[in-house]
Amino acid sequence: MAIEIKNINKSFHGRGLDHDIKVLDDVNLNIGDGEFVCLLGPSGCGKTTLLRLIAGLDQPTSGEVIADGEVVKKPSGDRAVIFQQYSLFPWLTVLENVMFGLNLKKDRTKEENLKAAERYLESVGLIDFKDSYPHELSGGMKQRVAIIRSLLNHSPILLMDEPFSALDMQNRHMLQEQLIGVWKRFKNTIVFVTHDVDEAIYLADKIVIMDKNPGKIKEVFDVDMPRLRKRESEEFIKIQEEVLDKLNVEDF
Repeated sequence: MAIEIKNINKSFHGRGLDHDIKVLDDVNLNIGDGEFVCLLGPSGCGKTTLLRLIAGLDQPTSGEVIADGEVVKKPSGDRAVIFQQYSLFPWLTVLENVMFGLNLKKDRTKEENLKAAERYLESVGLIDFKDSYPHELSGGMKQRVAIIRSLLNHSPILLMDEPFSALDMQNRHMLQEQLIGVWKRFKNTIVFVTHDVDEAIYLADKIVIMDKNPGKIKEVFDVDMPRLRKRESEEFIKIQEEVLDKLNVEDF
């Protein structure tokens, strides 16, 4: 599904102030069907606000977001959201959490869903915790469960707000690879918020560099690099230097 962001402005009323605070200023962006786009920029540049507008969780002050030809007015099952904070059902086990969305669909049997869920849990080192409850897991483990659950739902649009930031480097790199694998297989349109330049280059077809005060698009950078990408390659390092040159690094 394609996404069109047209003349988006967003302001919030500042507590204790006599004026509104402008968070996004005239944002325009086209995201193609099946494209992987990273929103990259410092804290306070409106990345998460823009993601919430695409999700339909908030409404713009002016302008509109169009997904698959329809103006976004509310959340939809076609647009799955993964936030920094894990959101698991505390009364369900790890396996039941992962299978929750799968069991609502009728395209596969419960046995097929079970095999898929266990395969993914095995790949992220959580198969031994499949019968555990969320309160028995560490924060990083909870986030891995939430990510796996969203990946298995295969929503046409996947909106991700720094989902790997709480993970250690090994698990972060592993889930980045898995995310690319799912995206290649199911051709999801993915919008991924990050402030990590390395992560953006590794994942994205296109990096949207944002600036703040108020939040706006500074530049759109196409990552013309074949996959799978090697972080230690000369090409990767060259792109990293180019992206860093376009950022206000002191804001990070």
